[in-house]
Amino acid sequence: MENELITQIPQQIDLIRQKIPSHVRLIAVSKQISASAIRIAYNCGIRDFAENRLQEAIAKQEQLQDLSDICWHFIGHIQTKKARKVLEHFSWIHSLDSLKLAKKLNNLAAELSVSPQILLQVKILPDPNKYGWEVPELLAALPELNSCDYLNIQGLMAILPLGLSPEQTLSAFTETRKVAETIQQQQWSNLAMNELSMGMSGDYLLAIKAGATMVRLGTIIFGQRAM
Repeated sequence: MENELITQIPQQIDLIRQKIPSHVRLIAVSKQISASAIRIAYNCGIRDFAENRLQEAIAKQEQLQDLSDICWHFIGHIQTKKARKVLEHFSWIHSLDSLKLAKKLNNLAAELSVSPQILLQVKILPDPNKYGWEVPELLAALPELNSCDYLNIQGLMAILPLGLSPEQTLSAFTETRKVAETIQQQQWSNLAMNELSMGMSGDYLLAIKAGATMVRLGTIIFGQRAM
């Protein structure tokens, strides 16, 4: 089955690229996808890959060491005990979802002498199945986030609840952009809001319409994953 899916990867990437503006960063979500499939996508020009499980990601990174210009993005919930390893293996973290985690990552980044690119995971709509900042909570935490000098906070990441209509989806993505604009207007010294990581395989075009600068696409590139 995977061999059949691999043959479709170049065509799928080409079709996606025809729909995505050049300023939008295409991130291939490679969770549960083999290193060989990642290599095919790489050979099609993809350089950004996202994982949500640390051990799975590290194993693939070891198999792909020769592809030295891959940029790895972490998009899963980060357990405190695994925070150091995430910093060691990923350039981008999309899923900073609490002040406690921010302080932990900042302290570890100082120890490791790294400055990771960070997105704040915001929960625009209530969803008990998702991590993330509720908007009032995020706005209240901005002064302390601004003091996390070793974190390059670049913007927001949104994951929406399942089952929304296209209108609801577009509205939620638009609201995410407005939150970023509100933060940007406050002119914090260490909180850039240049990036919006929004949109997955089923809704990425709506996310782009709302202002996404990054889209995280898995199924539409690699096919359905085994459950």
